[in-house]
Amino acid sequence: MVVCGDDGLAHRLAAELRGVYGEQVTLVVPPNERTARPPVVGRSRSASAALFDRVVSAAVGRTGTGSGSGSAATATGTGSGGNGADAARVLEAAEITEAVLAEAGVERAAALALVFEDDETNIRAALTARRLNPRLRLVLRLYNRRLGQHIEELLDQAAALAFGDDGGGPEASTTVLSDADTAAPALAATAVAGTSKVVQTEGLLLRAVERQAGSGLCTLALLSPGADPEGGGEQEPRLLPDDDEVQQAGGRAAMVLEQVSSAGGGESAAPGRGGVPPLASLFSRRLRWSLAGMVACVVALAVALWVVTPGIHPLRAFYYTLLDLFAIDNPAIGAPLGRQILQLLSGLVGLLLLPVLLAAVLEALGTFRTASALRKPPRGLGGHVVLLGLGKIGTRVLTRLRELNIPVVCVESDPDARGLATARRLRVPVVLGDVTQEGVLESAKIHRAYALLAVTSADTTNLEAVLYARNVRPDLRVVLRLYDDDFATAVYRTLRAAYPHALTRSRSVTHLAAPAFAGAMLGRQVLGAIAVERRVLLFAAVDVAGHPQLEGRTVRDAFRAGSWRVLALEGRTDTAPGHVLDEGDRVVVAATRRGLAELR
Repeated sequence: MVVCGDDGLAHRLAAELRGVYGEQVTLVVPPNERTARPPVVGRSRSASAALFDRVVSAAVGRTGTGSGSGSAATATGTGSGGNGADAARVLEAAEITEAVLAEAGVERAAALALVFEDDETNIRAALTARRLNPRLRLVLRLYNRRLGQHIEELLDQAAALAFGDDGGGPEASTTVLSDADTAAPALAATAVAGTSKVVQTEGLLLRAVERQAGSGLCTLALLSPGADPEGGGEQEPRLLPDDDEVQQAGGRAAMVLEQVSSAGGGESAAPGRGGVPPLASLFSRRLRWSLAGMVACVVALAVALWVVTPGIHPLRAFYYTLLDLFAIDNPAIGAPLGRQILQLLSGLVGLLLLPVLLAAVLEALGTFRTASALRKPPRGLGGHVVLLGLGKIGTRVLTRLRELNIPVVCVESDPDARGLATARRLRVPVVLGDVTQEGVLESAKIHRAYALLAVTSADTTNLEAVLYARNVRPDLRVVLRLYDDDFATAVYRTLRAAYPHALTRSRSVTHLAAPAFAGAMLGRQVLGAIAVERRVLLFAAVDVAGHPQLEGRTVRDAFRAGSWRVLALEGRTDTAPGHVLDEGDRVVVAATRRGLAELR
């Protein structure tokens, strides 16, 4: 196995392949890659900086040298992935050329993962690798989904042409993945209380929630006793327990599979996606109340005219009122005093109505004109999620939150960020500004927000924003993305100790994405991953053919505690426990990392 990359995902993937699957790994990284860290954005405020220093000191005191283990990445071959890649061979190369790939052993390798942050670098290296070894299994990290589909077809076609009718065999496959797509559902679900953790396949929607053991369709994991879902307990969670363990667990908290349904119409579309905004968004709330008040005045004047004028028809009374409102010449000379007074009042209301109508027209025109511009957070907004960062990860998280119909306010410092176009299309309010500056989070209505989700590329920016938000709202739910998994664990524990009554989550994107890339290198279609405390439960599609652990067994008998569980046949929601699996079936399984390795 060969892994090429320039960030923490490469090291994490190498550790995954070596430590979990026992594969021989060659890791290709740029020179001095171990010193590369996300840039620090902005300057800390004095109060936040002091609190930040205390958090870092506490984290170092609790973890010892844990967060510094990544400093010897290139020297030892472990990187941020942990100790599982100690025996990995490490090559340093400034560019991925044909000579570098040959030295890494691509011509003899079973699989190659290209996980550079730059899409063009991955594509160029993939084309070269396919020429060197047409039978090579390729796994590419690409952010552009549409381009990824075309590249996948192109590389598979190249492998087929290299071997004629024989094709490249099952080994010559190309898989395009995105760490953003893999991690975004978990980040979005974590930010919303009570929102299910969702894994969506082409035909199924799998939803897991945290409840008491024994509820739901099946129990996926038993959580640590006395621990919250992030892993504060001393005992490890038990993944995929059997029925006896579930019964003995009693009222212990668990992760259970709540629903297996069709993915076709399971989620409603986010509002405001069309080109024409909804009617209610054309006018502000204040203007709508003003128009309603004017209509009520007109009706009241018409009723009063009908009462004080004997023998007049109600419709004629309404007609006379409108004539008076619009100052159409019909003076009430010689009419009763009540009629004359009402005419004067109607004229006054008509004068008040003109600016209201003009404001309505201007506001409607302005709404259409700014439909393609960034929106500002509306007054009175509350119960929303504040999303910091609209880069690769932030854009995917924003899309996921809007699919779940969650109100969002985004904060972004770069006016040219790639996610601004998505926010504009989804009509999501955006605050442009450095989150480390005073007043930016206040502009995003952080004091009335439901949760804060910090996913910028800078650890210090995410941490500072969370600390400042906690000063404003100590009970605020916070989720922050951190580059290093060990550091994420240390920050989580420290924040939990400082704010025991507030919900805190820390997530490492590499921790969530690496299992999917490793599974793809081994020929597994990993559909998604769900974080269970500090462990990961994988959902994968597996062909029954060639797997004696599955073929000829019922769904119930194919279950192996602690390793894997068959959840459903792909594309079907009504798989019975007594269904016998035959070689033509393709099943969706929940598996641990080692369990997925055993299903090879």
